[in-house]
Amino acid sequence: MAGHLALLFAVVAWTAWLDPPQRIPRALALILLTPPLLLPLRGILHGRPYTHAWVLFVALAYFVLGVWHAAVPAERVYGLTVVAASLTWFFGALFYVRFTYRAT
Repeated sequence: MAGHLALLFAVVAWTAWLDPPQRIPRALALILLTPPLLLPLRGILHGRPYTHAWVLFVALAYFVLGVWHAAVPAERVYGLTVVAASLTWFFGALFYVRFTYRAT
């Protein structure tokens, strides 16, 4: 949960205020980047293991985005923040699914 919220905060803060994109409108970037983080939020808050299993794929997509941004020297801090948050989210969801199904 912490990784998910950190990733949501990092994406919104960077895209909206800290370094808005120059080539596309700020709103379009937010529309493309935030819904994959907001859609599984209800299932995560209710502790549904199936939702946690599916968000593993979403976390990997944001990991790729973070690596992409970390390769650019001017965006390295943002990229590494996204990488760290997506890996935290990925492993948190992975362990949640593993221990939830093991307990049943």
